[in-house]
Amino acid sequence: MSFASNCIFFLAASVVTTAAQAVAAPAPEFGPNPAVGWVVISNGFLPPDSGAGPILQDPAHPYVGNDEFRRTGRQPTMPFADIGNAILQPWTRNELQKRNELVLAGKAPTLGIDCGPTGGAAFLVRTNVQPYFFVQAPDKVLIINQDDHQFRHIYLTGGHTRNLKPSWSGESIGHYEGDELVVDTIGIAGKAPVDKFFTPHTDQIHLIERFRLASRGDRLEVRVHVEDPGAFTVPWNARILYQRVEPGRAERVFPPGVNSGAKVLLNTVAVNLKDCPPFASINNPNLSEADRAQFNQLYTNAMKTMAQNEFSKAAEFFEQAARLDAKSAELQFRWG
Repeated sequence: MSFASNCIFFLAASVVTTAAQAVAAPAPEFGPNPAVGWVVISNGFLPPDSGAGPILQDPAHPYVGNDEFRRTGRQPTMPFADIGNAILQPWTRNELQKRNELVLAGKAPTLGIDCGPTGGAAFLVRTNVQPYFFVQAPDKVLIINQDDHQFRHIYLTGGHTRNLKPSWSGESIGHYEGDELVVDTIGIAGKAPVDKFFTPHTDQIHLIERFRLASRGDRLEVRVHVEDPGAFTVPWNARILYQRVEPGRAERVFPPGVNSGAKVLLNTVAVNLKDCPPFASINNPNLSEADRAQFNQLYTNAMKTMAQNEFSKAAEFFEQAARLDAKSAELQFRWG
């Protein structure tokens, strides 16, 4: 090859390399500082836009969480699996039926109540109270849940171990694709559940998770692909949504307030202090039944619109609710 040809080849290679570096997106930062945490706001797995999805709550046995109890007084309920989901094999359906019977009998434990390992599949939906924290290093990502300080290692180098022995967390190998962290996990022991319904799986389970930031860094979305020919009839997909929490940081800054002209903040904290004395999550006892019902409806509308990122509309609902009961601890927790 001539000197001129060598020069042309070198220049071409340099242009290709420079172009590739220019378009390479930086890896997403899920923990830009040690105080940033993520709290589950989807109450477990959400179904995909189409196709086979996760086990959900049985519509005949609606789920009532503690927040709804504080707003409406309805009796809290336990996760109760919809066993009509077509992804279930006969034996997994039978196991969930047994679990549902325990729920009806008032004898079913909740996920994590024994303080034991949650397992690699259910780890990301273990709790919607305590936050998850990310530690990102060049060779690994560590995800830590504040509840019981359980954690997962995601290794960014190499491939899966040959003849891997199943364990509670399995083995997670990850890499970055643009603005996503893609994680491939195998080797989760069959003794661990998949979700809050205690859906069983086998040692054959294979997870692919895609982590990405949304809403300008205020939300984290994880898309999960699950395959287990020993437990499910088909592969299925799900989503998990998280909200960013950080001391001294509000989730959003609203446009100028209606009356004062100041910016309005919706607070997001990791610890639910409204349940600690002397803060009581009850309405003003002097409210009429009609006003209490109107307050509950306005608060529900505000929470729904906030979850849809319609923050200005949520602010209007919160303000209307405050006119009825400005001292409600539930309202002050969100509205300030």
